[in-house]
Amino acid sequence: MKHRVQIPLRHFFATPPTPCPYMPGRLERKVVTLLAAEDPDKLHDALSQAGFRRSQDLAYRPACDDCSACVPVRVPVAEFTPGRTQRRILQENQGMIYRAIPALATREHYFLFRRYILARHGDGGMADMDFGDYRAMIEDSPVSTHLAEFRDVEGQLVGVCLTDRMGDGLSLVYSFFDPILADRSPGTAMILRQIEAARELDLPFVYMGYWIAESRKMAYKRKFRPLEALTHEGWQRLPDQATDTTS
Repeated sequence: MKHRVQIPLRHFFATPPTPCPYMPGRLERKVVTLLAAEDPDKLHDALSQAGFRRSQDLAYRPACDDCSACVPVRVPVAEFTPGRTQRRILQENQGMIYRAIPALATREHYFLFRRYILARHGDGGMADMDFGDYRAMIEDSPVSTHLAEFRDVEGQLVGVCLTDRMGDGLSLVYSFFDPILADRSPGTAMILRQIEAARELDLPFVYMGYWIAESRKMAYKRKFRPLEALTHEGWQRLPDQATDTTS
């Protein structure tokens, strides 16, 4: 069944082509619009359901020439059950304590963000972000936003996820964690806890941004099953992969 999302009439703008961070040798373009409206949360919901993502006070969606590799994906919370590998990751991170806090930038969070970026994305566009840039990323939001903060039993900061609260789910905007703990897959544990938070809030979906089949950086998203993708026919279930070791 086709599902059409009604988006209020507004101005959209196209960005100039820039190198794609996920597909070497390709250029990316985006269509963007300001999240400026009488009810920005309602506008954000409509745009997100149509495949847009938020960055500060903008909503954007890829609009690349001759490329449709970026696929919006979301987890249907009621149907999700952690696979074997995910249950092991939860066990290894069982001391990780979650709490939702206001979206305010702190030096503690920023220093963890810097360690994460330099360890994982040192050659990316976020490597030069200073505290002011980080504060803008966290605090410049016209919609309902919070931070999912994760600490260990001793109170040490483990990870943070900037999260938007939508009418039908949680949207995971950006997350980072202590790179020293990478062997424990804290990023996966954080997503699993957010799925549980959505379940506790009786929200049906967790929006996980874009998945690119050809990108190794995006491969982890395919391990959350079931997973829905936005297609020309609306949101559709992606087929399960029998070789997926998370089962």
